[in-house]
Amino acid sequence: MSSAQTDRFVAERLPPPGQWPELLYDLPELRRLQTTPQLNLVQVLFEQAALHGWSERPLFRSPSLTLSYAQAQDRVSRIAQVLTQDLGLVPGNRVLLRGGNSVGMALAWLAVVKAGLIAVATMPLLRAKELGDIIDKAQPRVALCDAALLDELHLAQGQHPVLESIVSFQPSSDLTLAPLGSALAAADVPLALEFLAPTKNGQFDACPTSGDDIALLVFTSGTTGLPKAAVHSHRDVLAACETWPRHVLQATPEDVVMGSPPLAFSFGLGGLLIFPMWAGASVYFSDRPYTPQGMAQLMFETGATICYTAPTFYRQMAPFMAEEAQKRGHAAQLRLCVSAGEGLPDATRQLWREATGIEMLDGIGATEMFHIFISSPPDQVRRGAIGQVVPGYIAKVVDEAGSEVPHGTVGRLAVKGATGCKYMGDARQLNYVKDGWNYPGDAFTQDDDGYFFYQSRADDMIITSGYNVGAPEVEDALLKHPAVAECGVIGLPDEARGMIVKAFCVLKPGFEGDAVMVKTLQDFVKASIAPFKYPREIEFLARLPRTETGKLQRFKLKTP
Repeated sequence: MSSAQTDRFVAERLPPPGQWPELLYDLPELRRLQTTPQLNLVQVLFEQAALHGWSERPLFRSPSLTLSYAQAQDRVSRIAQVLTQDLGLVPGNRVLLRGGNSVGMALAWLAVVKAGLIAVATMPLLRAKELGDIIDKAQPRVALCDAALLDELHLAQGQHPVLESIVSFQPSSDLTLAPLGSALAAADVPLALEFLAPTKNGQFDACPTSGDDIALLVFTSGTTGLPKAAVHSHRDVLAACETWPRHVLQATPEDVVMGSPPLAFSFGLGGLLIFPMWAGASVYFSDRPYTPQGMAQLMFETGATICYTAPTFYRQMAPFMAEEAQKRGHAAQLRLCVSAGEGLPDATRQLWREATGIEMLDGIGATEMFHIFISSPPDQVRRGAIGQVVPGYIAKVVDEAGSEVPHGTVGRLAVKGATGCKYMGDARQLNYVKDGWNYPGDAFTQDDDGYFFYQSRADDMIITSGYNVGAPEVEDALLKHPAVAECGVIGLPDEARGMIVKAFCVLKPGFEGDAVMVKTLQDFVKASIAPFKYPREIEFLARLPRTETGKLQRFKLKTP
């Protein structure tokens, strides 16, 4: 079937077919997707809910709002009408989304994709410069933004006029009843979904996209700090539903899902939106950022049965889970705890099991692959291993030439399956895909039973508390401070966070490398880029190790 997306901006910037990964559709459910020409991801999810009798079951829950599948579909259609009728967007246009994990953010994402537009979700912590880099690459005309996060986006818009309109939304709003004052003249009220959506009737036919039409761009910083846009089609996301969620997670309509990974991450998007909808489950969104103690309390109060977060958070939550269980006289209703985003230390796995009685479900995935491709169910866990390859994928450990190494030997992980990497307009495609295989950039070993054991990152990416941080991006931020002459940034192993960001700085004459300067530089970085990227340790040096040609020898900084 031909594309329904008249705006071909992204399609024309895909890598040439010879650089694409080989996709495998070996499972019967994947073959059905391959032979279905028309696929709109959101239409499929809501039609499946109706077919299985889930329409009146709760889909989204928050402290102030609960929406059934049918109610959510009505709100999604209203937003889609705003996007196409009021804002004049056509299929293939990109829409930037800015918000935390909330009902409002989830509805906005679904509406964009239902309308045949391309969702470009961004993390709420990003600053104007980082948002500007994404706007430059994705060229969105419209942004949907949480009302509390408008300031940085307005700053970015001022520098990037291609972003014509910003429409705000509230994290929890019914969208069927306009707030008081909506009768004011249009010039007197902001562009807000709370004013626009109630004027729509919710009658909106999903855009008849083909399976190959693009549903989303997911931005990842990469080791260079320059954002890469991973492209995923409607078929890609539905194919991901038929692999790890079907064969390993096995969620049910009775499940209540909650967690911390942002919807702007593919880990969060899959775990906290797409996969629960695919299973008929419901999702709980808090109205404030999670703390370890707060999430532990909410696990009991909401009856959550599935949790997604990073190992760091599980480790911090463990004592509070035990405390809550003792205080209430019963365990939480949790049955599945998914860990991804960074390596899971065995000590954290054991600590969580002691506190909750639950064996953690570990997994490794990639933004470029959309979600998890190596993972084993809790009853098939092998100590120290992430798991076995997920049905729908194949994986191997190889040397630099791409030849498989003997079991027990450290090498590079290569993966092939139902999804794969396609960067938009980026030469780094050649680094990620070689001979049809995806190379996520991780060093692994494999045992004789097919279990994969994570060793380290094969590049300079720093993964701290589940967040990816490119060292050059932090270096760039530090170098903007008037006291810094040179700097080098690395990741250090850390028991609590997996890794931490450490900076080595050479100061200009007249500046003192003391505790005051450490805090000054840390605060400067927090104000310049997303705060989680700041260096938790700063060491001052007289000079940095460099080659004769002046290239920073980062490996020497990593050697004590």
